[in-house]
Amino acid sequence: MPDASPSAVETALARYVDPYLDEALAAAQVAVTVAREDSRYLATLRFGFPVGGYQQELETALREHLRACDLDVPLSLRLEAEIQAHAVQRPLKPLPGVKNIVAVASGKGGVGKSTVAANLALAWAAQGARVGLLDADIYGPSQPLMLGLVGQHPGSADGKHLEPLRSHGVTAMSIGLLVDAEQPMVWRGPMVTQALTQLLADTSWGELDYLVVDMPPGTGDIQLTLSQRVPVAGAVIVTTPQDIALADARKGLKMFEKVSVPVLGIVENMSVHVCPSCGHIEHVFGAGGGQRMARQYGVRLLGELPLDARIREEADGGRPTVVAAPETARARAYFEMARRTAAALARRARDRSSVFPQIVVEES
Repeated sequence: MPDASPSAVETALARYVDPYLDEALAAAQVAVTVAREDSRYLATLRFGFPVGGYQQELETALREHLRACDLDVPLSLRLEAEIQAHAVQRPLKPLPGVKNIVAVASGKGGVGKSTVAANLALAWAAQGARVGLLDADIYGPSQPLMLGLVGQHPGSADGKHLEPLRSHGVTAMSIGLLVDAEQPMVWRGPMVTQALTQLLADTSWGELDYLVVDMPPGTGDIQLTLSQRVPVAGAVIVTTPQDIALADARKGLKMFEKVSVPVLGIVENMSVHVCPSCGHIEHVFGAGGGQRMARQYGVRLLGELPLDARIREEADGGRPTVVAAPETARARAYFEMARRTAAALARRARDRSSVFPQIVVEES
């Protein structure tokens, strides 16, 4: 049907249900414009999340959608991203220059939270976003090792602010970059929270679309205080499928609810093991736990990540999976998780603090 009007194609495209946004493009406020260029139709779509690597997948899906709408037209696609700052918990305001802080948390240790945080940040950077990563685990900082930054130290141009290090396109800061790797941090809770708020506020992050915060594991006083002091646009809960991890993950989700931080969704890590020799699939830690938890609390299951020795090896080697093996199935799981997370954030309320004037009361 080459004689279809651009407006008809535009209307049909607006009804397409994007799998990452989980709703129609029009409902998700994705800007859709269609122009006729000779015998082809050029569709421009502007998303609220990074679109790098999404072109081919989406173009194929949109052509199939148009054929289902009886509009079998030659289509070309142009993708654009406009990442907005989103609302944070009151009375806090977004960090200057940082559009969105996303906390990656877990109710307990040992579920692979730091690996998920590193790959999430690196996936967003690979997809075209400006990304930073703050290692908030004072007692057990692991991001310097995962990002290949061991032995490097941040400088300071003005003597007041730290200059974050860069690795694989991501700016990073960690207490592990400031102290000896073998030095134990024998600090009480107030010292930890003070150190973290200083790392956040006194680092020259520059202009970022996302700052991923790798939270300490657990739901104690440190985690609660950080959730109250750090302006978080959304949180991601990492768990494994077994019941003992899910029980603690529920506590983490409830903690964020208590401090009015929206939970973007659940990431089920170590979900399935595929034998590299024979291809046998085994759910070592059980199956479906993350999906059940997501349904129970009305949040999205953002990803089911594989249990694979190569993921551990790549992280230990300073080149996490999305950097070391971006074309593999295990990396694809991280890229899809990152896009779902960014899409979930894009659906949240935007920050409106900048439209209100600052009111200063002075004595006359």
